[in-house]
Amino acid sequence: MQDLSRFQHPRFARAYDRMSRRAEPVTGELRTRLLDGLSGRVLEVGAGNGLSFPHYPPGVREVVAVEPDDVLRAAAERAAATAPVPVRVVPGHAGALPSGPAEFDAVVVSLVLCSVPDPAGALAELRRVLKPGGELRFFEHVRSDRPVRGLLQDLVTPVWSRVAGGCHPNRDTAAAIGAAGLVIEEHDRFTHRIPGAPPLAHILGRARNP
Repeated sequence: MQDLSRFQHPRFARAYDRMSRRAEPVTGELRTRLLDGLSGRVLEVGAGNGLSFPHYPPGVREVVAVEPDDVLRAAAERAAATAPVPVRVVPGHAGALPSGPAEFDAVVVSLVLCSVPDPAGALAELRRVLKPGGELRFFEHVRSDRPVRGLLQDLVTPVWSRVAGGCHPNRDTAAAIGAAGLVIEEHDRFTHRIPGAPPLAHILGRARNP
């Protein structure tokens, strides 16, 4: 069994659970966009408290939801019980996924790549478990493409990451996805805000494993 002790942030996890539920009337629309059209077996990495589960379309045969944080994983297990598609919640983290190669038709990450310790290593793992031709769906914090805002993100990230579960809102996630050998087919950049947090630049899109 993996040692997940370094991924435990119980105070942040409880705060995130409250904030994300308050934001769901708006964020839920983004989750629906993120998951639209998926089918087959899906791996969701960093499933959090499972708020994405109700948005999976009926073509999905199974969701394997990986979550390292004990508090959030317990919430995800409760959410899985009422999900419209079969969901199996398992402990694990993005840097060493508990799955074999080419097992999944799609991989989903939502507000995850901003917080993993090693984005390149995590993306290599995501690609490893994707079937050839499979999709990566992503909804992530990213560095703003406006120079002043990007600089402000750079300045606040060291403190922000310590209080927000390791989140780095200034990462160039689109470039990292491309560097991992995945081909971005479409993406949308926008500013999104959840209650209790400042507005941040986000990216939502899909990439293909060639």
